Order: sequence, then structure tokens, then C-alpha cells
Amino acid sequence: MSFVNNQRLKRLPPYLFGQLNEMKLRLRQDGADVIDLGMANPDQPTPAHIVDKLIDTVKDPKTHRYSASKGIPGLLRAICRFYKKRFQIDLDWRTEAVATIGTKEGLAHLALALLDPGDFALVPNPSYPIHTYSVAMAGANVVSVPLGSGQEEFIQNLEDTTAEIWPKPKLLTINFPHNPTALTISLDIFEAIVRFAKNNNIIVVHDLAYGDITFDDYRAPSFLQAPGAKEVGVEFYTASKSYNMAGWRVGFCLGNHDVIEALSKIKSYYDYGIFTPIQVAASTALNGPQDCVTDQAKMYEQRRDVLHKGLTRIGWAVDLPAASMFTWAPIPEIYQEMGSMEFSKMLMEQAHVAVAPGIGFGTLGEGWVRLAMVENEHRLRQAIRNLRRCLTKLQPDTTTP
Repeated sequence: MSFVNNQRLKRLPPYLFGQLNEMKLRLRQDGADVIDLGMANPDQPTPAHIVDKLIDTVKDPKTHRYSASKGIPGLLRAICRFYKKRFQIDLDWRTEAVATIGTKEGLAHLALALLDPGDFALVPNPSYPIHTYSVAMAGANVVSVPLGSGQEEFIQNLEDTTAEIWPKPKLLTINFPHNPTALTISLDIFEAIVRFAKNNNIIVVHDLAYGDITFDDYRAPSFLQAPGAKEVGVEFYTASKSYNMAGWRVGFCLGNHDVIEALSKIKSYYDYGIFTPIQVAASTALNGPQDCVTDQAKMYEQRRDVLHKGLTRIGWAVDLPAASMFTWAPIPEIYQEMGSMEFSKMLMEQAHVAVAPGIGFGTLGEGWVRLAMVENEHRLRQAIRNLRRCLTKLQPDTTTP
């Protein structure tokens, strides 16, 4: 007999990545050298000046007490100054900014603040899981919008999907550069989304987790740069990827003051905020030199080139992403019937390379896998060699040097 009979839990599907994590652990316990490209977990250390600030601050006993749920003023001022310098966006730190315990927590609590049971929320398919599951945990209904292969196609899919729904959706969650597909967009697409939101009275939530990891000449815009964006929505920004602070759990929600107030109120009942020394260190990250951010983007660009050339050389055709830390790879045609989960298991078992199955990001992710560039170039080359031995049915590209 089970004492846990919660409808909210029943609405959550089995966590597919858990099976792969168990397999990875078993293989490593048996001595296998598994190259993990499955989880978007940065492998580089947090920059030294940020760590040093944490150490200095934590020595002060006054910082050991409860913190502010919304974020300390110094941190909120820092993120608003950062947005002014980075995107030329004016934000009031008192009413248009709140610190979150990572973006994932912020998205989940925001859904509780904005959605009632039975409401509808638009979520691209495929999408990062919390964009979907936050809606489900709030008791609302997910309306899946095909992401499509390009930015104009996504806008059309939004229009077509919304036209068929009644009552109209309350919320739209988007994420560009996109996880898992690495799709990028231009500012005029955000402008189109603002018009769409105004016409349909929909709140927009944009997740800018990978905005600082861009390659070549591409620069990711902020949703809040679009005229009227603050009238219809908010944007999440995180220190996790930009400053290699994934385990520190520092994020922000910025924009529409009514939405910020709603999230702040929910958070005030759930938590006492981020540990103060972490907030002070995060302020140092935002206020300090940004060379570490640009250098990291260059590092990921070099890894992208190594991975793309290597996969192409062994006959696995993939597109070259313009941003993010991911390569979104179609399962080679001769392996398509396996499906993304079984294909991922095969790569782990036979090649000792962990990837994320596309089905874990939504039904339209089936037929694809996501490779995260979270290993150094030497390890990526080793992964390519392992994959080449495993995927013996592929035809190598002999023209690639």
C-alpha cells in the first residue's frame, strides 16, 4: 500500500534521464571511462575573483543569518546595471528584479504565481523539461507548440496553435538560444512575440540561460530589448553558464513589475533567499571584468568546431550551432528505428559516450540526441574515436581533412 497518492506527482512523467544516469554510474563502477556529454554541467571552475569574494564574505558572521528572499539590494542593483551595460535596458531594481535560487526554481515558482488549475500555457516542443513540468506542477495544462526549424516557422506555429484554443492561454515560455536545439533568433522575432502577446493577452517568460555563449558574429538579443517587452513579460538570466556558477544556484527574473511582484510574493512563503555570501560573490561577477565570459565563449566555440568536424568526419551529419553549449544531432538514418532512448543507451554501453535522448525534451525531440560540449577538446576527440568504432554502419567522410 502506498501512502503517497498525489495528483501533482502523477502528472509528472518518469524522469527518462534517470535511467541513463543509473547506466552511467554502473559502467563507471565497473571501470569504464564514460565521456559525459549528456548533462549541461559546465566543467570549468568559477573564476578566481568570484571565489575569493565568497571566501572573504563568508568569514563575516553577520552574513550567516537569513538573507532576503527577493535578493540583497547590492545584487539587484548589480544585475540591473549589467542589463543596462549589456543590453541598454533600464530596470528598476526595486520593482523589476528578483533573485532566484537558479532559473529552474524561479520558473517553477513563477508558474505557481501565474497559473491556476485548468489554465493553458504555451510551451515549445521540444523544450527544456522545467518549461513543461513547471506548468504541470502548477496544475495547469501544457499546450505544445512545434518549435519548427526556423524562427519564422515558430511564430507561425504560435499563431496557428493559439487560434485553435479556448479559453486563450495565459502564459508562453520561450528560450533562445534554445535548449536543446541551439536554435537562435533575431531581435525582430522578439518584437513579433511582443505583438503576439499583446494581441492575445499572454504573459511571456523568456529563459536567457545561454545568452553569453555565442559564436562567430552572432550575438543573442534579450527579450527585454524588444519595444513593449516589459509590458507583457519577463526574462530569466542566470550566472550558472556565464560564470561557471552552476552549483551556486544564482538566477534572476527581470521585467514586468506585476509579474516580479507575484513571483516575489510566492518566494517569500517558500524561502529565505540565497546564502548572502553567494549573493555578494554574484554581485562581484556582474560588476567585475567580463573577460572570463568572453574567454569561455571562445572555449565553447573551439569545442564546437572540434565536435562538428569530428562528427562530420565519421559520417554523422550535424548543423553548426551559432550559440549555446549544445549540438543537436539527428540520429543517423540507419539507426532511426531504435528511437532516441535506445540509441543513447547503445552509445553509452558500446562507445562509453553519454548523450541526452531527444524524447526527454518532448515528443518532437524524438529522432534526435543532444550533445553538451562540457568536456575538453582532448576528451571530445576521444569521444569521436569511440563513436566511430561504435557506429560502424556510418560512411566516413573521406574528403574531410
